[in-house]
Amino acid sequence: MTHAPRPLAVWTDFGGVLTPPVDVTFREFSTRANVPLHALKEAMRLVGEAHGTDSMGVLDTPMLDEESWSREVEAALAGTFGVDADLSRFGERWFAGRPANADWKARLEGFRAAGAFIGLLSNLPPSWERHRRFMIDDSHFDDIVCSYAVGCRKPEPEIFRIAAARADRAPHECVLVDDVEKNVVGAAAAGWHAVLFHDAAQAAGQVAALLGSAAPVPARSA
Repeated sequence: MTHAPRPLAVWTDFGGVLTPPVDVTFREFSTRANVPLHALKEAMRLVGEAHGTDSMGVLDTPMLDEESWSREVEAALAGTFGVDADLSRFGERWFAGRPANADWKARLEGFRAAGAFIGLLSNLPPSWERHRRFMIDDSHFDDIVCSYAVGCRKPEPEIFRIAAARADRAPHECVLVDDVEKNVVGAAAAGWHAVLFHDAAQAAGQVAALLGSAAPVPARSA
């Protein structure tokens, strides 16, 4: 007796996929904080480099707590650009007024209703977890793998191994949907399918093709 193949485990990113694009949030945050955008990004990069990682790696695993990291970014802004900035309550201010991507959320719900495993796979600082849950709570996922909780991050191979095991799937039975190209490349190198997210309709169409089903279309508001 043959058994139908299990549907792929669909693992979605959070920031930039279930939220507005990161570049949009960067622009809004830099305006509110009165810090030039290029200076903010470079200061974050310099702090990451000083710790042997990229701009967010210091927070994602984490190497520093948010307050300590913010102080280091402030120091980099002052030392490199002569910018006197207050970056306290960074996460709270980063997420202020930031809506969830309702379109992508609805499409994930459609895939899940059709029987797909839906997981969240995010490089996320621990202090941002409460903001994430406010935007989309745990009930929308079959499992959640966050970098701070497992001690590794995308695009490192280990986080893809962990996520596949948590979904009880082989690597080729998993797909990552992510807005960062290096994460998509890392997933593919780990044996996963991968979709580079541009918008909900495009990503849903590509995921549906992998699942061999029609892409779910969100219900229109009355």
